[in-house]
Amino acid sequence: MEEKKDAVVVLIVDDDELVRMTLSVLVSSLGYHCLVAGDGVEAIAVLKSTAVDLVFSDIVMPGMDGLELLAHIIENYRETDVIISTGYHEKASYSEVIKAGAIDFIKKPIDQAELEAKLARAVRERSMMRELERLSMQDGLTSILNRRAFDQRFSDEVERAHRQNYPLMLAIIDVDNFKQYNDEHGHQEGDKVLINLADILRECTRDKVDMCFRLGGDEFAVLLPQATANQGTEIVQRILLSFVEQSFGTTTLSIGLVSCKRNIKLPREMDEAAIRERADQAMYDAKNAGKNCVVARV
Repeated sequence: MEEKKDAVVVLIVDDDELVRMTLSVLVSSLGYHCLVAGDGVEAIAVLKSTAVDLVFSDIVMPGMDGLELLAHIIENYRETDVIISTGYHEKASYSEVIKAGAIDFIKKPIDQAELEAKLARAVRERSMMRELERLSMQDGLTSILNRRAFDQRFSDEVERAHRQNYPLMLAIIDVDNFKQYNDEHGHQEGDKVLINLADILRECTRDKVDMCFRLGGDEFAVLLPQATANQGTEIVQRILLSFVEQSFGTTTLSIGLVSCKRNIKLPREMDEAAIRERADQAMYDAKNAGKNCVVARV
C-alpha cells in the first residue's frame, strides 16, 4: 500500500534561503510534510532528531556539500533516500550522483512538474521496497517474523539494549513431540499447531514492543526488550500454559530463557553467538528435564 503523502517527511537542504523557502512551499503544497536545513550540518541535526523519509539536497554548499551529506546519510540512515539537485553550470553528472547512492537527480532551475513526478516516483518506490522487505521478513505459514528477520533484529536489539542500558530477554521455544503429532494427524493438522502457537505468542507478548519469530520447523523465538528476568519468566510461563490449554495431543513446549546482557570483553559477533547458544542450551535443558517447562538462565 502506498504511503499517504502527509505521512512522508521531506527535508529540503539548500544554502540559498530563497530557493530553500520556495522549495518548501512547493513541496508542502504537493501534500508532503516538509522540513528545511541551510546546510549539511543543519541537515544532520534534523536527521538525529526526526525520522526523515526523503532528503532533497543541493550539491554545492559551504562546509559539507551534498555528496558528503549523501555519504553520511547512506552510512547512518539507511531508511532515508536522497535526491540531489545541481545547477546547469555544475559538473556533477547523473551517473556520478546515482553511483554515489542518490535515488535521483534534478537540475536547477527546478521545474514544478518534474519535481512532483520525481517525488511521487520516490515515494512509490519506497512503498514497494518496504512491502518487499516486509514480505521477505515474514514466515509464510504463521505470518510472524522469520529467521532472516531474527538474525537482523537480534543483533540490532542486543546492541540497542547495551547502548541504552536496559534489559533484554531472549526465549527459544520448541514444540515437544511435534514429529509424532505430525505423523499421526498429518501435515495440515501439524500446521495448525504452529499457526496456533504463533497466535499465542502474539497474544501473550506486548504489541509493538516484543518480537515473535518462527526460526524454522517447530522452533520459535521471542525477544523481550525492557523486560526484567521476572517479567520475561511470567511472559513465557503464560505462553506455556496457553499452549497446553489448546490441547494438541501430547505436544507441549520446552522453553529456554536467557538475559541478553552484553559481555564487552568479547567481540560483538562472538558475544551474540554465545547468547544464542545459551538460549538454545537452556531450551535443551528444558527438554532433558522432562519437557513442558521453562529453564531460565538469567
